[in-house]
Amino acid sequence: MPVPPYEPMGVMDAIYQRRSVRDYTPELVSQASIHMLLYAAVQAPTAMHEEPWAFVVIQDRNLLDRLSETAKRTIWLQAQNEDERGLARNAMNMVSDPAYNVFYNARTLIVIYGKPLGPFVTADCWLAAENLMLAACTAGLGTCVIGLAVPALNSPEWKQMLEIPEEMTAYTPILLGYPASAPPPSTRNPPKMICWK
Repeated sequence: MPVPPYEPMGVMDAIYQRRSVRDYTPELVSQASIHMLLYAAVQAPTAMHEEPWAFVVIQDRNLLDRLSETAKRTIWLQAQNEDERGLARNAMNMVSDPAYNVFYNARTLIVIYGKPLGPFVTADCWLAAENLMLAACTAGLGTCVIGLAVPALNSPEWKQMLEIPEEMTAYTPILLGYPASAPPPSTRNPPKMICWK
């Protein structure tokens, strides 16, 4: 598979420049670019070399809109059963807005699913996600993990619709697209040291 041309960026630059993008242009990401990112994802470390990941790419606008509505409905129902603090309250405020689209109108969603292959599947899938997001940054593409979509993607309805085997689990839904605007820089606290002997 040929890799599309892009300007190489150092790994430290990618780490410090990567941002969660929540504003995308309508331009569709090419299949060649998506393949390049998927090949980067599977270079991630994997416990016992299990490589438990599998990928779903959704670029169909109607399907993304339907999934957004399902995700909003699912989060709303879950939040009814939780206390009104923190994420539950914030999520309810977002999903209550009829105009809110869980995917920020991005044209591409890549979902990393994991096969049931031991205790480190979750970690392996997230490592693959980080590779994919850093590679996207180096290619001038924006990404954003959309955790609100996980319950909907793991529902029997959507597993059947996407032809996902019942035993697989969606871990990481990642938006992908061309940023419509540059996200502002974000700050991080310095590393909190507990012990260094």
